[in-house]
Amino acid sequence: MENDFLKNTSLISYSKKNYEKTSYSSISDVVLTNTTPSTEWLNTYGLNFRNIFKKIIINNNLDDFLIKLFMKEEHPNKVILLDDLVFISTRVLKTESKDLDSEQMFFIFSSGFLWSIQEKSGDYFNWIRERLEGDKGIVRKKKADYLLYLVLESIVDNYEEAYQKNADLSSDKLNAEIIKPTPEFTSLVEKRKQELFNFKKAAISLKDMIIKLEKIKIADFDIKYYSELKEQTSNLISNIDFELQELESKINLIFSIQGHRLNEVMKTLTILSVIFIPLTFLAGIYGMNFENIPELKLKYGYFILLGIMVLVTVISIWYFKRKKWF
Repeated sequence: MENDFLKNTSLISYSKKNYEKTSYSSISDVVLTNTTPSTEWLNTYGLNFRNIFKKIIINNNLDDFLIKLFMKEEHPNKVILLDDLVFISTRVLKTESKDLDSEQMFFIFSSGFLWSIQEKSGDYFNWIRERLEGDKGIVRKKKADYLLYLVLESIVDNYEEAYQKNADLSSDKLNAEIIKPTPEFTSLVEKRKQELFNFKKAAISLKDMIIKLEKIKIADFDIKYYSELKEQTSNLISNIDFELQELESKINLIFSIQGHRLNEVMKTLTILSVIFIPLTFLAGIYGMNFENIPELKLKYGYFILLGIMVLVTVISIWYFKRKKWF
């Protein structure tokens, strides 16, 4: 278990002039402190190292409430201020999956370090690592609060890119000009709505976490970075709501088309019924087997009855046209 933890854990240590990326050979080498001049980013893949997390917390004299938090199986979104550090728990969408799977992430933040723990291997943070290694921008001149901001920004940006990509694909398949009241088209609309609900749930969860971070008061933690993040998530939620309204309009239009078609069919059947009811009535009368039906003995009775039927049909059609029923 310890070897697995060490394989899935890496450290980036940086300052204005220095950068170092290392791996550990022993758990005792994992040091999380605010006393060094450099900022440290510890990253771990996997949540099944709870006993090792406990050892690290104890070895580094971190708040022991972290042990209780790590021992829980399920974690709702949390932002908890502890002794000189902040514990953050969030569930993040894995947008590279078509099913929009999710993973649990933990962040333990203090002025001198950031410990990110991810449930699954792979993330959206390589561009941050590249900027740290290449000394691009201001990231190496900033402390851990800016690093946490970049990590959360990566998550938000990934949501926006994945949402936009799926929105473009959806607009091609669900073009308003080709709306068809078919089960296939309706299924596509409902599938897209489910995707949007997943995105919206994740975006709202992230926004709530950012709002909580804005209220945090801890040394070397600048909350100004998070106002921009909150605006980004708000814009994403607004875009999702707008598309959801569009999809609802398409569903309503599908129902309207289906209702209109059903009304047309019923109107046609009703008109045909009204035309043939009197004809059926006349045919029924003279189809009875009573002996005393005087008209049956008329020489031209059959042709007279046919003429009456034609006249009734013509009058009915003329009346319907005058009323503009068809």
